[in-house]
Parts: sequence; structure tokens; C-alpha cells
Amino acid sequence: MSNIFIAGIGTDVGKTVVAAIVTEALQADYWKPIQSGLEETDKGTVSSLIDNSKTVIHPEVYRLKTPMSPHKAAEIDGITIDLNQIKRPETSNTLVIEGAGGLLVPINDQETIVDLITTEDKVIIVSAGYLGSINHTLLSAELLKAKGLNCVGIIYNHVELDGTIEVIEKMTGLKTIGHISKEQKIDKTVISKYAVQFEKALKTL
Repeated sequence: MSNIFIAGIGTDVGKTVVAAIVTEALQADYWKPIQSGLEETDKGTVSSLIDNSKTVIHPEVYRLKTPMSPHKAAEIDGITIDLNQIKRPETSNTLVIEGAGGLLVPINDQETIVDLITTEDKVIIVSAGYLGSINHTLLSAELLKAKGLNCVGIIYNHVELDGTIEVIEKMTGLKTIGHISKEQKIDKTVISKYAVQFEKALKTL
């Protein structure tokens, strides 16, 4: 089965919500290799938002105490993140992999989040609506292209439909998988709604 890597254009753009939607739509497995901050883990959030019996939530390889960039959080914990130690869980199911922060967030003094992605992965960019997000989205798409990685589309979170998506589509050639509106509350019902909306597009990636 294919792996889907959820890559954000930055921090707090909605990667975990998107990961939950994709996981629910495909009844896929979920895995976050590196977790920074232990009070509310992304694994726990995804587990609380999905509503199917097939998904397996796999444990993180690195669970870091401080909610900071992984390289700094690891330094505080007195360890160094070793890319060679990050082995993907064995599963016959589709695996949804969630990154941390943006693609160039350091995991140590030589490697970044983008180095967790393989050429076999299908990468979904999560873009959000804020001043500078077009630039960050285009930079993320360009980096993936330069690395020879397979970006299959973009999911937009809270992006105003004012021409932003159209210009990104035109300049990157990447299709829009879906658009998430601003919701009062994110719960299982909301995740299920978008899972149904995005299911067809996700299954044809």
C-alpha cells in the first residue's frame, strides 16, 4: 500500500486535522515519527477525531518533552535525533505520516523534516490562509520538486477563496484536493464530513 506524507507550509497550519481527515477517509494507519511536546500529542488528537475500527495509531520514534523545533527539543532532552533510527511501522494498510512544522524544520544539525520523505511517498501539502502563505506554499512545492519527491496535491485550511488558490494552482501545477472552512469546533463529526468530501480525490491520487 502507498504511504501519504502530510507536509505543512509551516507550524500551526492544520497538519493534524488534515492527517485525521485523510486517515478517516482512507481508513488508513497513522504515524507521527517525531513528537515535540507531550501535553497534547498529535497521535492523541488524531485518535480522538477518527471514527473507524480499521485504523492503527502507531507510536512515535521520538517523544520530546519541549514543544519546540525537534532539533532543539532533542538537545534539551540530551539526545540527538538519528534519521537511521526512524523505521517505518510495518503495516499492510495505507500509512498516513505527519511531519513536524514545515519541511525545512531541523531534526538535527544536518537533516530536516523533508529528509523523512521517500520518493515512494505521496506528499500532500497543507496550506493555510495568512499573510505570506502563498510564498510559503510555493517554496514548499518548489523544494519537493527539487528533491524529486512526489507531491500529489494541496489541502487548504482556512484559505479565503479570493484568487489565492487559483494562483498557487497555476504556478505549481498542483491540484486542489480539498478546502477546509473555518469551523467552530473540530470534532469527529467535522472530520467525518471532510473525510466524505475528500474521499474520492484521495482515492484517486
